Amino acid sequence: QVQLVESGGGLVQPGGSLRLSCAASGNTFSGNAMGWYRRAPGKERDLVASRTFGGSRNYADSVKGRFTIFSDNAKNTMYLQMTSLKPEDTAVYYCYGDFGSTSSYTRYWGQGTQVTVSS
Repeated sequence: QVQLVESGGGLVQPGGSLRLSCAASGNTFSGNAMGWYRRAPGKERDLVASRTFGGSRNYADSVKGRFTIFSDNAKNTMYLQMTSLKPEDTAVYYCYGDFGSTSSYTRYWGQGTQVTVSS
């Protein structure tokens, strides 16, 4: 079992920055792929950023150049650095982690954290 705990959401003005954290605990010794989804009010859940099992990083077009996904392996924590935030970035952000191998893995989810971009 793996537990993912998110933190770092909040209210920020347009143009501001936030850093979301996703701390993993439990059986995290296998390979993993991790990333972030978000769900805005009345919209479908969208993939925002991801890091594959191979280490490649991918971003949604809407956040390229503004968001960065990175990890601190010593802390078993993944981050989403968000800059130049826009009102349309307002959403609940969920981290996920796929633990195992590319052919057989289990996906775990964080509890979600609210990000509100408003003046």
